[in-house]
Amino acid sequence: MKIYYVYHSCFVIETESSFLIFDYYKNVKDATQDFDFNELLSNIFKSPKPLYIFSSHGHQDHFSSRVLDWQKEKENTFYILSNDIKLYSSIDKFYIAKKDDNFTINNLAINTFGSTDQGVSFLVKIDGKSIFHSGDLNWWKWMDDTPEEEKEMEDAFKAIIKDILCTGEKIDIAFFPVDGRLEDNYLCGGEYFIEKLRPKIFIPMHFWESFQTTLNFANSQSQSDVKVIEITHSNQILCDF
Repeated sequence: MKIYYVYHSCFVIETESSFLIFDYYKNVKDATQDFDFNELLSNIFKSPKPLYIFSSHGHQDHFSSRVLDWQKEKENTFYILSNDIKLYSSIDKFYIAKKDDNFTINNLAINTFGSTDQGVSFLVKIDGKSIFHSGDLNWWKWMDDTPEEEKEMEDAFKAIIKDILCTGEKIDIAFFPVDGRLEDNYLCGGEYFIEKLRPKIFIPMHFWESFQTTLNFANSQSQSDVKVIEITHSNQILCDF
């Protein structure tokens, strides 16, 4: 399996059988980049492996209508889009995802869970691996929240984590927000996720250009047996195993 970090919450995963792209909305050039996204995309189009495009919700930093054109370049492209996303053109091989869905596409088994913002989060099983992408599911504990808002958010977040825990699924790779805009509270969601769900690998996302945040979070989890990946630049190859 090979994992490419593109930007923000977007990752490309190549497995033995397939390509998966989560929450693409744009790509940027980086002086230290490991790959060129457009070149990678071109290679994906040429590959016989199917492409599965996931969008957790319609916020502009998680979805771009550009992805709808990719099916013109690659026939075996499949879309799994949250039901809040509005489409204004017709596409084939399109699956609407809503909270608490459980379905299969070819050799993918897909479970969806709620979000503490908009849309859904995804648990995908493929080629013997279990992959979780949080979308905007996080413990959004803003510094100016009222006590009532803090309690409502905490309860909602922990309820969704409990739903995931109740599946009994062991998560191999988790993509989860580590957003420095939360200031001192940026640790809350990721720490709780790691404590309760114990993924083998935890990959930060949703940090915009604040790459230092991923190092800070990794350092905060240094005593944990969960491997936290540090991201240092856009278009970075994270894992190749």
